[in-house]
Amino acid sequence: MGITLSLGACPAPPSWRKIKPEPKEPVLTEPLTATRTTDHDIQIGERILILLRAILVVLLTTVLGTVGILLCILRPGGSALIPVARLWSRLVLKTYGVRFRPVYDPGLDALRPYVYVANHQSQFDIPALVLSMPCDFRIVAKRELLYIPIFGWALWLAGFIFIERTDRDKAIRRLERTLGTIRRGTSVVVFVEGTRSPDGHLLPFKKGGFILAMKAGVPIVPVSIYGGHQVLPKGSLRVRPGTIHVIFGAPISTSEYSPDSPSKEDLIATVRERIATGLQIPPAASGRRG
Repeated sequence: MGITLSLGACPAPPSWRKIKPEPKEPVLTEPLTATRTTDHDIQIGERILILLRAILVVLLTTVLGTVGILLCILRPGGSALIPVARLWSRLVLKTYGVRFRPVYDPGLDALRPYVYVANHQSQFDIPALVLSMPCDFRIVAKRELLYIPIFGWALWLAGFIFIERTDRDKAIRRLERTLGTIRRGTSVVVFVEGTRSPDGHLLPFKKGGFILAMKAGVPIVPVSIYGGHQVLPKGSLRVRPGTIHVIFGAPISTSEYSPDSPSKEDLIATVRERIATGLQIPPAASGRRG
């Protein structure tokens, strides 16, 4: 008996059925670009920000310095520059996100002249101190600032005192010519270390400001400035937002001291201790250098 197979009646095997092909993964012809910010990108961003802020400060200095020059010409004496200097200082601090906080001793009389003796940690100490000063004043500055166009000219017209730091005798003679400024009732600010501290600790004190106060017969006001080293250390370009504290201590009489007597060393030691106390640094450690 023969058996006949009917292939047409059998269902097709699964492998014979028509199956839709699976979608293919897209083929990338170029690598994807990473969107994560790298340290290099951050450095570039910081450099651009530093540049933009520097350009803004130059513009502020040019415009306000020119205004200050015109005011000093129209109103000789230099006092006309102080409001402009305060405005410049405020705008500079705001540009970099830096705040200032002054503290005044109750015994401070803003109506009488003093020699304000301050430490120096950062370039931002100056605008913070300018905004904190309770009176009309002039600052003793390094002679190199005189050669900055517009900025130096405005300070010179206002009667700021420029000294040659490398020539001690010449610097003292220049300070002695400042006696007339004090006797006319204007206070003088001296950065007693002569330069910025590299680590925030007090450097050895220069004697010029003390001799000036003794010869003028006016008290010394110790001024402790701290916070600037954290904002902008010496040698750095990176500004960190922060607060600069300006502490005005009690006035110290100079009537018992003489420029030609060894007693002036006692006066220097007293002022140093007061400034160190304002900085919250033990006096024994305040003379350490970095």
